[in-house]
Amino acid sequence: MELDYKQIGRRIAKRRKKLNLKQAEVSERADISNTYMSNIERAKSIPSTEVIMRLAFALETTPDEFLVGTSHRPDERWRDVSEQLRKLDESQLELVSQFIEWVSQKKIP
Repeated sequence: MELDYKQIGRRIAKRRKKLNLKQAEVSERADISNTYMSNIERAKSIPSTEVIMRLAFALETTPDEFLVGTSHRPDERWRDVSEQLRKLDESQLELVSQFIEWVSQKKIP
């Protein structure tokens, strides 16, 4: 599956505008620079998974809204997990990603 970063940027901008937020407010919430925020919305920069997660949290949604155009509004449990993920470094985040993939393939009786 090829990601369309122009579309992702448009979805992020649309969500930000829906919440009546300025780029500076979102970039502060997501702990990224204003320039990087602008570049993401204009598809001049490709955000990492971690940044997509931070933006989703900052914009009170889930990453799938940006990546595939569907949304599942976060509940308190999702917010807790998201906050924990924000503290991880790249290698820890990769390990979590692998674990999630493993769990998703398991059949629960």
